[in-house]
Amino acid sequence: MTKLRTGGRILVDNLLAQGCDRIFHVPGESFLAVLDALHDTPEIDLVTCRQEGGVGFMACADGAMTGRPGVAFVTRGPGATNASIGVHVAMQDSQPMLLFIGDVDRGMRDREGFQEVDFPAFFGPIAKWATRIEDAARIPEYVARAWNVATSGRPGPVVIALPEDMLCDVVEAVDRPPLPRITQAPDRHAMQALAGLIKQAERPVAIVGGAGWTAAAGATFASFAERIGLPVAAAFRRQDALPAGASVYAGNLGYGPNPKLVSRIRGADLILAVGARLGEATTDGYSLITPDHPGQTLIHVHPDPNELGRVYRADVAICADMASFAGAAGLENIGAVKGGAAAEAHAEWLEWSTPKPRGGATLDLGQCVAAMRAAMPADTILCNGAGNFSSWWHRYWPYGAQPSQLAPTAGAMGYGVPAAVAAKLRAPERQVVALAGDGDFMMNGQELATAIQHNADILVLVIDNGAYGTIRMHQEREYPARLSGTKLHNPDFAALGRAYGCWTETVERTEEFAPALARALAETGVRLLHLKTDVEFITPGTTITALRDR
Repeated sequence: MTKLRTGGRILVDNLLAQGCDRIFHVPGESFLAVLDALHDTPEIDLVTCRQEGGVGFMACADGAMTGRPGVAFVTRGPGATNASIGVHVAMQDSQPMLLFIGDVDRGMRDREGFQEVDFPAFFGPIAKWATRIEDAARIPEYVARAWNVATSGRPGPVVIALPEDMLCDVVEAVDRPPLPRITQAPDRHAMQALAGLIKQAERPVAIVGGAGWTAAAGATFASFAERIGLPVAAAFRRQDALPAGASVYAGNLGYGPNPKLVSRIRGADLILAVGARLGEATTDGYSLITPDHPGQTLIHVHPDPNELGRVYRADVAICADMASFAGAAGLENIGAVKGGAAAEAHAEWLEWSTPKPRGGATLDLGQCVAAMRAAMPADTILCNGAGNFSSWWHRYWPYGAQPSQLAPTAGAMGYGVPAAVAAKLRAPERQVVALAGDGDFMMNGQELATAIQHNADILVLVIDNGAYGTIRMHQEREYPARLSGTKLHNPDFAALGRAYGCWTETVERTEEFAPALARALAETGVRLLHLKTDVEFITPGTTITALRDR
Protein backbone atom coordinates (compact mmCIF):
# COMPACT_ATOMS: atom_id res chain seq x y z
CA MET A 1 0.00 0.00 0.00
CA THR A 2 1.51 3.35 -1.08
CA LYS A 3 -1.36 5.83 -0.81
CA LEU A 4 -0.90 8.94 1.31
CA ARG A 5 -1.41 8.22 5.02
CA THR A 6 -0.51 9.76 8.34
CA GLY A 7 2.38 8.28 10.28
CA GLY A 8 -0.11 7.05 12.86
CA ARG A 9 -2.10 5.18 10.19
CA ILE A 10 1.05 3.71 8.66
CA LEU A 11 2.19 2.50 12.08
CA VAL A 12 -1.11 0.75 12.83
CA ASP A 13 -1.25 -0.79 9.35
CA ASN A 14 2.21 -2.23 9.76
CA LEU A 15 1.55 -3.59 13.23
CA LEU A 16 -1.42 -5.38 11.65
CA ALA A 17 0.84 -6.65 8.87
CA GLN A 18 3.20 -8.19 11.46
CA GLY A 19 0.36 -9.98 13.24
CA CYS A 20 -0.45 -7.61 16.11
CA ASP A 21 -3.97 -8.19 17.45
CA ARG A 22 -3.79 -6.48 20.86
CA ILE A 23 -2.25 -3.30 22.28
CA PHE A 24 -1.95 -2.33 25.94
CA HIS A 25 -1.75 1.37 26.69
CA VAL A 26 -2.35 4.38 28.86
CA PRO A 27 -3.41 7.16 26.48
CA GLY A 28 -1.23 10.20 25.90
CA GLU A 29 -1.54 13.30 23.79
CA SER A 30 1.81 12.46 22.19
CA PHE A 31 0.34 9.58 20.15
CA LEU A 32 -3.18 10.78 19.42
CA ALA A 33 -2.60 10.05 15.73
CA VAL A 34 -2.14 6.35 16.62
CA LEU A 35 -5.27 6.29 18.76
CA ASP A 36 -7.19 7.88 15.91
CA ALA A 37 -6.00 5.16 13.52
CA LEU A 38 -6.95 2.46 16.03
CA HIS A 39 -10.50 3.87 16.08
CA ASP A 40 -10.94 2.38 12.61
CA THR A 41 -9.02 -0.85 13.28
CA PRO A 42 -11.30 -3.38 15.00
CA GLU A 43 -8.79 -6.14 14.27
CA ILE A 44 -6.65 -4.80 17.13
CA ASP A 45 -8.04 -5.06 20.66
CA LEU A 46 -7.07 -1.87 22.52
CA VAL A 47 -6.71 -2.54 26.26
CA THR A 48 -6.79 0.65 28.34
CA CYS A 49 -4.82 0.30 31.58
CA ARG A 50 -4.58 2.43 34.71
CA GLN A 51 -0.81 2.87 35.11
CA GLU A 52 2.08 2.39 32.72
CA GLY A 53 3.72 -0.21 34.95
CA GLY A 54 0.64 -2.34 34.37
CA VAL A 55 0.92 -1.67 30.63
CA GLY A 56 4.51 -2.92 30.57
CA PHE A 57 3.74 -6.03 32.59
CA MET A 58 0.69 -6.89 30.47
CA ALA A 59 2.69 -6.60 27.26
CA CYS A 60 5.49 -8.71 28.73
CA ALA A 61 3.01 -11.40 29.86
CA ASP A 62 1.23 -11.35 26.49
CA GLY A 63 4.57 -12.01 24.80
CA ALA A 64 5.16 -14.92 27.17
CA MET A 65 1.74 -16.34 26.31
CA THR A 66 2.09 -16.15 22.53
CA GLY A 67 5.78 -16.10 21.63
CA ARG A 68 4.99 -12.94 19.63
CA PRO A 69 5.83 -9.45 20.86
CA GLY A 70 3.43 -8.02 23.40
CA VAL A 71 2.74 -4.47 22.22
CA ALA A 72 2.53 -1.44 24.51
CA PHE A 73 2.00 2.29 23.94
CA VAL A 74 2.75 4.97 26.53
CA THR A 75 3.44 8.67 26.48
CA ARG A 76 6.79 10.41 27.00
CA GLY A 77 8.57 11.19 30.28
CA PRO A 78 6.50 9.89 33.20
CA GLY A 79 4.67 7.33 31.07
CA ALA A 80 7.86 5.87 29.64
CA THR A 81 9.72 5.76 32.94
CA ASN A 82 6.74 4.06 34.61
CA ALA A 83 6.70 1.48 31.81
CA SER A 84 10.44 0.83 32.05
CA ILE A 85 9.87 -1.88 34.68
CA GLY A 86 8.12 -3.97 32.02
CA VAL A 87 11.06 -3.52 29.66
CA HIS A 88 13.48 -4.65 32.37
CA VAL A 89 11.38 -7.76 33.10
CA ALA A 90 11.03 -8.59 29.39
CA MET A 91 14.80 -8.38 28.99
CA GLN A 92 15.73 -10.48 32.01
CA ASP A 93 12.93 -12.96 31.28
CA SER A 94 13.83 -13.17 27.56
CA GLN A 95 10.27 -12.32 26.45
CA PRO A 96 9.40 -10.52 23.19
CA MET A 97 7.91 -7.06 23.64
CA LEU A 98 7.52 -3.78 21.73
CA LEU A 99 7.19 -0.53 23.67
CA PHE A 100 6.18 2.51 21.61
CA ILE A 101 6.63 5.90 23.29
CA GLY A 102 5.03 9.12 22.12
CA ASP A 103 7.88 11.66 22.02
CA VAL A 104 8.32 15.43 21.76
CA ASP A 105 8.18 17.08 18.34
CA ARG A 106 11.41 16.79 16.37
CA GLY A 107 11.83 20.57 16.36
CA MET A 108 11.69 20.74 20.16
CA ARG A 109 14.30 18.13 20.91
CA ASP A 110 17.35 18.88 23.06
CA ARG A 111 15.71 21.83 24.81
CA GLU A 112 14.56 19.79 27.81
CA GLY A 113 11.04 20.25 26.55
CA PHE A 114 7.92 19.11 28.35
CA GLN A 115 8.53 15.53 29.58
CA GLU A 116 11.50 15.16 27.23
CA VAL A 117 13.83 12.16 27.69
CA ASP A 118 16.49 10.77 25.36
CA PHE A 119 14.74 7.42 25.05
CA PRO A 120 17.34 5.48 23.01
CA ALA A 121 19.95 6.43 25.62
CA PHE A 122 17.60 5.74 28.55
CA PHE A 123 16.40 2.32 27.38
CA GLY A 124 19.53 1.17 25.54
CA PRO A 125 21.04 -0.73 28.50
CA ILE A 126 17.85 -2.68 29.29
CA ALA A 127 16.48 -3.42 25.82
CA LYS A 128 17.62 -5.45 22.83
CA TRP A 129 17.24 -2.34 20.68
CA ALA A 130 16.11 1.21 21.46
CA THR A 131 15.54 3.66 18.64
CA ARG A 132 13.54 6.62 17.34
CA ILE A 133 11.66 6.95 14.03
CA GLU A 134 12.39 10.29 12.38
CA ASP A 135 10.76 9.71 8.99
CA ALA A 136 7.16 8.47 8.69
CA ALA A 137 7.95 6.84 5.34
CA ARG A 138 10.36 4.48 7.15
CA ILE A 139 7.83 3.26 9.73
CA PRO A 140 7.29 -0.07 7.89
CA GLU A 141 11.03 -0.74 7.92
CA TYR A 142 11.35 -0.02 11.64
CA VAL A 143 8.28 -2.03 12.66
CA ALA A 144 9.32 -5.11 10.67
CA ARG A 145 12.84 -4.94 12.04
CA ALA A 146 11.63 -4.40 15.62
CA TRP A 147 9.28 -7.38 15.40
CA ASN A 148 12.14 -9.55 14.13
CA VAL A 149 14.65 -8.36 16.71
CA ALA A 150 12.18 -8.97 19.54
CA THR A 151 11.56 -12.59 18.54
CA SER A 152 14.87 -13.81 17.10
CA GLY A 153 17.76 -15.33 19.02
CA ARG A 154 17.22 -14.51 22.66
CA PRO A 155 13.77 -12.85 22.63
CA GLY A 156 13.47 -9.50 24.36
CA PRO A 157 12.11 -5.95 24.31
CA VAL A 158 12.47 -3.30 21.63
CA VAL A 159 11.70 0.35 22.46
CA ILE A 160 10.69 2.83 19.73
CA ALA A 161 10.23 6.56 20.30
CA LEU A 162 7.66 8.27 18.08
CA PRO A 163 7.96 12.06 17.67
CA GLU A 164 4.46 13.50 17.87
CA ASP A 165 4.79 15.57 14.71
CA MET A 166 6.19 12.59 12.76
CA LEU A 167 3.00 10.65 13.52
CA CYS A 168 0.99 13.47 11.94
CA ASP A 169 3.07 13.68 8.75
CA VAL A 170 1.19 12.58 5.63
CA VAL A 171 3.47 10.54 3.37
CA GLU A 172 3.62 7.57 1.04
CA ALA A 173 5.05 4.38 2.50
CA VAL A 174 5.43 0.79 1.33
CA ASP A 175 4.11 -1.68 3.93
CA ARG A 176 6.27 -4.65 4.81
CA PRO A 177 5.08 -8.22 5.31
CA PRO A 178 6.26 -10.15 8.35
CA LEU A 179 9.76 -11.54 8.18
CA PRO A 180 10.29 -15.22 8.96
CA ARG A 181 11.60 -15.74 12.47
CA ILE A 182 15.31 -16.49 12.34
CA THR A 183 15.98 -19.93 13.79
CA GLN A 184 18.99 -22.19 13.81
CA ALA A 185 19.28 -25.95 13.90
CA PRO A 186 21.99 -27.42 16.12
CA ASP A 187 25.37 -28.21 14.63
CA ARG A 188 25.66 -31.90 13.80
CA HIS A 189 29.17 -32.26 15.24
CA ALA A 190 28.09 -30.57 18.47
CA MET A 191 25.17 -32.99 18.78
CA GLN A 192 27.53 -35.94 18.31
CA ALA A 193 29.74 -34.53 21.06
CA LEU A 194 26.68 -34.13 23.30
CA ALA A 195 25.68 -37.76 22.71
CA GLY A 196 29.15 -38.99 23.53
CA LEU A 197 29.41 -37.00 26.75
CA ILE A 198 25.99 -38.12 28.00
CA LYS A 199 26.91 -41.75 27.28
CA GLN A 200 30.08 -41.38 29.36
CA ALA A 201 28.43 -39.53 32.25
CA GLU A 202 27.71 -41.25 35.55
CA ARG A 203 25.39 -38.59 37.03
CA PRO A 204 24.00 -36.29 34.32
CA VAL A 205 21.29 -33.70 35.03
CA ALA A 206 19.44 -31.33 32.70
CA ILE A 207 18.30 -27.78 33.58
CA VAL A 208 15.71 -26.41 31.18
CA GLY A 209 13.54 -23.36 30.45
CA GLY A 210 14.25 -19.86 29.28
CA ALA A 211 14.89 -18.08 26.01
CA GLY A 212 12.77 -19.35 23.15
CA TRP A 213 11.32 -22.26 25.11
CA THR A 214 7.92 -23.45 23.91
CA ALA A 215 5.35 -26.07 24.87
CA ALA A 216 6.40 -28.08 21.80
CA ALA A 217 10.05 -27.96 22.88
CA GLY A 218 9.02 -29.07 26.37
CA ALA A 219 7.02 -32.05 25.13
CA THR A 220 9.76 -33.15 22.74
CA PHE A 221 12.51 -32.75 25.31
CA ALA A 222 10.45 -34.64 27.91
CA SER A 223 10.14 -37.59 25.50
CA PHE A 224 13.89 -37.56 24.93
CA ALA A 225 14.67 -37.36 28.66
CA GLU A 226 12.17 -40.11 29.51
CA ARG A 227 13.65 -42.39 26.84
CA ILE A 228 17.14 -42.19 28.30
CA GLY A 229 16.17 -41.64 31.96
CA LEU A 230 17.72 -38.17 32.33
CA PRO A 231 16.65 -36.17 35.43
CA VAL A 232 15.36 -32.72 34.45
CA ALA A 233 15.18 -29.67 36.70
CA ALA A 234 13.47 -26.38 35.82
CA ALA A 235 15.36 -23.10 36.01
CA PHE A 236 14.05 -20.38 38.33
CA ARG A 237 10.39 -19.63 37.60
CA ARG A 238 10.46 -21.85 34.50
CA GLN A 239 8.44 -24.63 36.10
CA ASP A 240 6.15 -24.98 33.10
CA ALA A 241 9.08 -25.75 30.79
CA LEU A 242 8.40 -29.44 31.38
CA PRO A 243 5.00 -30.78 32.45
CA ALA A 244 5.24 -31.68 36.14
CA GLY A 245 3.68 -35.04 35.27
CA ALA A 246 6.74 -36.01 33.24
CA SER A 247 8.36 -39.02 34.89
CA VAL A 248 11.80 -37.37 34.78
CA TYR A 249 10.80 -34.03 36.33
CA ALA A 250 13.03 -33.35 39.35
CA GLY A 251 11.65 -29.99 40.55
CA ASN A 252 12.80 -26.41 40.30
CA LEU A 253 15.85 -24.40 41.19
CA GLY A 254 15.83 -20.87 42.57
CA TYR A 255 14.87 -19.71 46.04
CA GLY A 256 13.98 -22.43 48.56
CA PRO A 257 14.70 -25.46 46.34
CA ASN A 258 14.55 -29.08 47.46
CA PRO A 259 17.85 -29.80 49.28
CA LYS A 260 17.95 -33.21 47.58
CA LEU A 261 17.78 -31.53 44.17
CA VAL A 262 20.55 -29.14 45.21
CA SER A 263 22.69 -32.13 46.22
CA ARG A 264 21.93 -33.80 42.91
CA ILE A 265 23.07 -30.73 40.97
CA ARG A 266 26.22 -30.40 43.07
CA GLY A 267 27.02 -34.06 42.57
CA ALA A 268 26.34 -34.12 38.84
CA ASP A 269 29.29 -34.85 36.57
CA LEU A 270 27.46 -33.42 33.55
CA ILE A 271 25.06 -30.48 33.35
CA LEU A 272 22.94 -30.08 30.22
CA ALA A 273 21.54 -26.52 30.33
CA VAL A 274 18.91 -25.96 27.63
CA GLY A 275 17.51 -22.44 27.22
CA ALA A 276 18.56 -21.31 30.70
CA ARG A 277 21.10 -18.52 31.08
CA LEU A 278 22.13 -20.07 34.41
CA GLY A 279 21.48 -16.75 36.12
CA GLU A 280 21.98 -15.72 39.72
CA ALA A 281 18.67 -17.10 41.07
CA THR A 282 18.90 -20.46 39.30
CA THR A 283 22.48 -21.03 40.48
CA ASP A 284 22.18 -19.55 44.00
CA GLY A 285 24.51 -16.66 43.27
CA TYR A 286 26.65 -18.61 40.78
CA SER A 287 27.67 -21.00 43.58
CA LEU A 288 25.54 -24.10 42.88
CA ILE A 289 27.13 -24.23 39.44
CA THR A 290 30.16 -21.97 39.22
CA PRO A 291 31.14 -20.24 35.98
CA ASP A 292 34.17 -22.54 35.66
CA HIS A 293 32.41 -25.61 37.22
CA PRO A 294 35.52 -27.70 38.05
CA GLY A 295 34.76 -31.41 38.03
CA GLN A 296 31.61 -30.94 35.95
CA THR A 297 31.08 -30.99 32.21
CA LEU A 298 28.73 -28.28 30.94
CA ILE A 299 26.78 -28.53 27.70
CA HIS A 300 25.06 -25.18 27.19
CA VAL A 301 22.29 -24.83 24.60
CA HIS A 302 20.91 -21.36 23.88
CA PRO A 303 19.36 -19.60 20.87
CA ASP A 304 21.66 -16.57 21.13
CA PRO A 305 25.38 -16.91 20.36
CA ASN A 306 26.10 -13.84 22.49
CA GLU A 307 24.96 -15.71 25.61
CA LEU A 308 27.12 -18.76 25.05
CA GLY A 309 30.47 -18.32 26.78
CA ARG A 310 29.48 -14.93 28.20
CA VAL A 311 29.40 -16.03 31.87
CA TYR A 312 29.84 -19.79 31.85
CA ARG A 313 32.69 -21.72 30.27
CA ALA A 314 30.90 -24.37 28.23
CA ASP A 315 32.60 -27.62 27.26
CA VAL A 316 30.12 -27.86 24.40
CA ALA A 317 28.22 -24.76 23.29
CA ILE A 318 25.25 -25.28 20.99
CA CYS A 319 23.49 -22.31 19.42
CA ALA A 320 20.06 -23.52 18.38
CA ASP A 321 16.35 -22.91 18.44
CA MET A 322 14.85 -24.78 21.40
CA ALA A 323 12.37 -26.89 19.43
CA SER A 324 15.02 -27.76 16.83
CA PHE A 325 17.46 -28.82 19.52
CA ALA A 326 14.88 -30.93 21.36
CA GLY A 327 13.97 -32.69 18.12
CA ALA A 328 17.59 -33.32 17.21
CA ALA A 329 18.38 -34.66 20.69
CA GLY A 330 15.61 -37.21 20.33
CA LEU A 331 17.31 -38.60 17.21
CA GLU A 332 20.64 -39.24 18.93
CA ASN A 333 21.56 -42.82 19.73
CA ILE A 334 21.97 -42.50 23.50
CA GLY A 335 21.34 -45.42 25.81
CA ALA A 336 19.77 -45.29 29.22
CA VAL A 337 21.41 -43.09 31.84
CA LYS A 338 23.04 -45.16 34.53
CA GLY A 339 21.56 -45.85 37.96
CA GLY A 340 17.85 -45.05 37.48
CA ALA A 341 18.44 -41.48 38.63
CA ALA A 342 15.41 -39.98 36.88
CA ALA A 343 12.85 -42.09 38.74
CA GLU A 344 14.58 -41.35 42.03
CA ALA A 345 14.72 -37.62 41.32
CA HIS A 346 11.04 -37.54 40.37
CA ALA A 347 10.07 -39.40 43.55
CA GLU A 348 12.04 -36.87 45.58
CA TRP A 349 10.15 -34.04 43.87
CA LEU A 350 6.79 -35.70 44.53
CA GLU A 351 7.64 -36.00 48.23
CA TRP A 352 8.92 -32.40 48.40
CA SER A 353 5.91 -30.95 46.58
CA THR A 354 3.22 -32.68 48.66
CA PRO A 355 1.80 -30.21 51.24
CA LYS A 356 1.71 -31.50 54.80
CA PRO A 357 -0.25 -29.81 57.60
CA ARG A 358 1.82 -27.22 59.42
CA GLY A 359 1.15 -26.98 63.12
CA GLY A 360 0.60 -23.58 64.68
CA ALA A 361 -0.49 -21.78 61.51
CA THR A 362 -4.03 -20.41 61.70
CA LEU A 363 -4.07 -20.17 57.90
CA ASP A 364 -1.77 -22.83 56.40
CA LEU A 365 -0.92 -21.75 52.87
CA GLY A 366 0.35 -25.22 52.02
CA GLN A 367 -3.12 -26.61 52.66
CA CYS A 368 -4.58 -23.76 50.60
CA VAL A 369 -2.45 -24.89 47.66
CA ALA A 370 -3.60 -28.47 48.26
CA ALA A 371 -7.23 -27.30 48.08
CA MET A 372 -6.52 -25.48 44.82
CA ARG A 373 -4.89 -28.60 43.38
CA ALA A 374 -8.04 -30.56 44.16
CA ALA A 375 -10.48 -27.97 42.80
CA MET A 376 -8.79 -26.39 39.77
CA PRO A 377 -7.87 -27.77 36.33
CA ALA A 378 -4.34 -28.87 35.50
CA ASP A 379 -3.96 -26.16 32.84
CA THR A 380 -4.67 -23.30 35.26
CA ILE A 381 -2.37 -20.31 34.66
CA LEU A 382 -0.75 -18.93 37.81
CA CYS A 383 0.62 -15.38 37.76
CA ASN A 384 2.64 -13.80 40.55
CA GLY A 385 5.00 -10.97 41.24
CA ALA A 386 7.80 -10.93 43.80
CA GLY A 387 7.56 -11.96 47.42
CA ASN A 388 8.06 -15.04 49.52
CA PHE A 389 4.28 -15.66 49.42
CA SER A 390 4.97 -17.15 45.97
CA SER A 391 7.24 -19.85 47.42
CA TRP A 392 4.19 -21.82 48.61
CA TRP A 393 2.94 -22.21 45.05
CA HIS A 394 6.41 -22.64 43.54
CA ARG A 395 6.94 -25.57 45.87
CA TYR A 396 3.50 -27.20 45.96
CA TRP A 397 1.71 -26.37 42.70
CA PRO A 398 2.22 -28.85 39.80
CA TYR A 399 2.49 -26.48 36.84
CA GLY A 400 1.09 -27.67 33.56
CA ALA A 401 2.67 -27.28 30.14
CA GLN A 402 3.79 -23.83 29.01
CA PRO A 403 2.27 -21.30 29.31
CA SER A 404 1.01 -21.93 32.83
CA GLN A 405 3.50 -19.97 34.97
CA LEU A 406 3.79 -16.22 34.50
CA ALA A 407 6.28 -15.01 37.09
CA PRO A 408 9.16 -12.56 36.54
CA THR A 409 12.63 -14.04 36.87
CA ALA A 410 13.67 -10.41 37.36
CA GLY A 411 11.89 -10.46 40.74
CA ALA A 412 9.66 -7.46 40.03
CA MET A 413 6.80 -6.67 42.40
CA GLY A 414 3.35 -5.85 41.08
CA TYR A 415 3.42 -8.29 38.15
CA GLY A 416 0.70 -10.77 39.18
CA VAL A 417 -2.52 -8.82 38.58
CA PRO A 418 -1.50 -7.24 35.23
CA ALA A 419 -0.09 -10.55 33.99
CA ALA A 420 -3.32 -12.33 34.92
CA VAL A 421 -5.35 -9.78 32.95
CA ALA A 422 -3.18 -10.33 29.88
CA ALA A 423 -3.30 -14.11 30.28
CA LYS A 424 -7.09 -14.22 30.61
CA LEU A 425 -7.60 -12.01 27.57
CA ARG A 426 -5.30 -14.32 25.60
CA ALA A 427 -6.79 -17.59 26.95
CA PRO A 428 -10.38 -16.85 28.03
CA GLU A 429 -11.23 -20.56 28.22
CA ARG A 430 -8.65 -21.23 30.97
CA GLN A 431 -8.69 -20.52 34.69
CA VAL A 432 -6.24 -17.71 35.53
CA VAL A 433 -5.11 -16.88 39.05
CA ALA A 434 -3.26 -13.77 40.21
CA LEU A 435 -1.21 -14.43 43.35
CA ALA A 436 -0.17 -11.26 45.16
CA GLY A 437 1.30 -10.45 48.52
CA ASP A 438 -0.04 -7.38 50.30
CA GLY A 439 2.92 -5.21 49.34
CA ASP A 440 2.99 -6.76 45.88
CA PHE A 441 -0.72 -6.15 45.28
CA MET A 442 -0.51 -2.47 46.18
CA MET A 443 2.00 -1.90 43.37
CA ASN A 444 -0.50 -2.57 40.55
CA GLY A 445 -3.78 -3.58 42.19
CA GLN A 446 -5.52 -0.77 40.32
CA GLU A 447 -5.45 -2.99 37.24
CA LEU A 448 -8.47 -4.75 38.75
CA ALA A 449 -10.35 -1.92 37.07
CA THR A 450 -8.79 -2.95 33.75
CA ALA A 451 -9.80 -6.56 34.34
CA ILE A 452 -13.42 -5.59 34.97
CA GLN A 453 -13.58 -3.11 32.09
CA HIS A 454 -12.26 -5.69 29.61
CA ASN A 455 -14.11 -8.73 31.03
CA ALA A 456 -10.97 -10.57 32.15
CA ASP A 457 -12.59 -12.90 34.69
CA ILE A 458 -9.63 -13.73 36.91
CA LEU A 459 -9.30 -15.10 40.43
CA VAL A 460 -7.11 -12.94 42.69
CA LEU A 461 -5.58 -14.20 45.93
CA VAL A 462 -4.16 -11.44 48.14
CA ILE A 463 -1.85 -12.97 50.75
CA ASP A 464 -1.73 -10.43 53.56
CA ASN A 465 0.86 -10.77 56.34
CA GLY A 466 1.19 -7.05 57.06
CA ALA A 467 4.80 -6.84 55.90
CA TYR A 468 7.20 -6.61 53.04
CA GLY A 469 7.81 -10.26 53.82
CA THR A 470 10.90 -11.06 51.78
CA ILE A 471 12.79 -8.04 53.13
CA ARG A 472 11.53 -8.84 56.62
CA MET A 473 12.94 -12.35 56.21
CA HIS A 474 16.37 -11.02 55.25
CA GLN A 475 16.16 -8.41 58.00
CA GLU A 476 15.47 -11.05 60.66
CA ARG A 477 18.38 -13.11 59.37
CA GLU A 478 20.87 -10.25 59.38
CA TYR A 479 19.49 -8.04 62.19
CA PRO A 480 17.27 -10.28 64.38
CA ALA A 481 14.31 -8.57 66.09
CA ARG A 482 15.41 -5.11 64.87
CA LEU A 483 12.42 -4.24 62.72
CA SER A 484 12.83 -1.19 60.49
CA GLY A 485 10.78 -0.13 57.51
CA THR A 486 9.14 -3.46 56.64
CA LYS A 487 5.82 -3.31 58.50
CA LEU A 488 2.71 -2.43 56.46
CA HIS A 489 -0.62 -0.88 57.37
CA ASN A 490 -3.02 -2.33 54.82
CA PRO A 491 -6.53 -1.55 53.65
CA ASP A 492 -9.35 -4.06 53.91
CA PHE A 493 -8.54 -5.81 50.63
CA ALA A 494 -11.96 -7.46 50.41
CA ALA A 495 -13.68 -4.08 50.75
CA LEU A 496 -11.26 -2.59 48.24
CA GLY A 497 -12.06 -5.38 45.79
CA ARG A 498 -15.78 -4.77 46.19
CA ALA A 499 -15.22 -1.10 45.45
CA TYR A 500 -13.75 -2.11 42.11
CA GLY A 501 -16.71 -4.39 41.44
CA CYS A 502 -15.18 -7.74 42.40
CA TRP A 503 -16.84 -10.61 44.24
CA THR A 504 -14.81 -10.96 47.45
CA GLU A 505 -14.40 -12.90 50.68
CA THR A 506 -11.91 -12.78 53.55
CA VAL A 507 -10.29 -16.02 54.75
CA GLU A 508 -8.52 -16.21 58.11
CA ARG A 509 -8.45 -19.95 58.91
CA THR A 510 -7.31 -22.99 56.96
CA GLU A 511 -10.68 -24.72 57.10
CA GLU A 512 -12.35 -21.64 55.58
CA PHE A 513 -10.28 -21.65 52.40
CA ALA A 514 -11.65 -24.62 50.43
CA PRO A 515 -15.34 -23.55 50.83
CA ALA A 516 -14.45 -19.95 49.95
CA LEU A 517 -12.53 -21.15 46.89
CA ALA A 518 -15.51 -23.23 45.80
CA ARG A 519 -17.80 -20.22 46.09
CA ALA A 520 -15.32 -18.08 44.15
CA LEU A 521 -15.05 -20.64 41.34
CA ALA A 522 -18.84 -20.78 41.10
CA GLU A 523 -18.99 -17.02 40.48
CA THR A 524 -18.29 -15.12 37.28
CA GLY A 525 -16.37 -11.88 36.89
CA VAL A 526 -13.32 -10.87 38.88
CA ARG A 527 -13.16 -12.67 42.24
CA LEU A 528 -10.84 -11.77 45.11
CA LEU A 529 -9.98 -13.82 48.19
CA HIS A 530 -8.24 -11.87 50.95
CA LEU A 531 -6.06 -14.36 52.85
CA LYS A 532 -4.93 -13.08 56.24
CA THR A 533 -1.77 -14.90 57.24
CA ASP A 534 0.72 -14.82 60.10
CA VAL A 535 4.09 -13.33 59.19
CA GLU A 536 5.68 -15.89 61.56
CA PHE A 537 5.20 -18.58 58.88
CA ILE A 538 7.20 -16.69 56.27
CA THR A 539 7.92 -19.55 53.81
CA PRO A 540 7.11 -23.28 53.65
CA GLY A 541 10.33 -24.13 55.47
CA THR A 542 11.08 -21.05 57.58
CA THR A 543 9.63 -19.19 60.56
CA ILE A 544 10.58 -15.77 61.88
CA THR A 545 11.47 -17.35 65.22
CA ALA A 546 13.88 -19.75 63.55
CA LEU A 547 15.55 -16.88 61.68
CA ARG A 548 16.06 -14.96 64.91
CA ASP A 549 17.48 -17.99 66.68
CA ARG A 550 20.18 -18.66 64.10
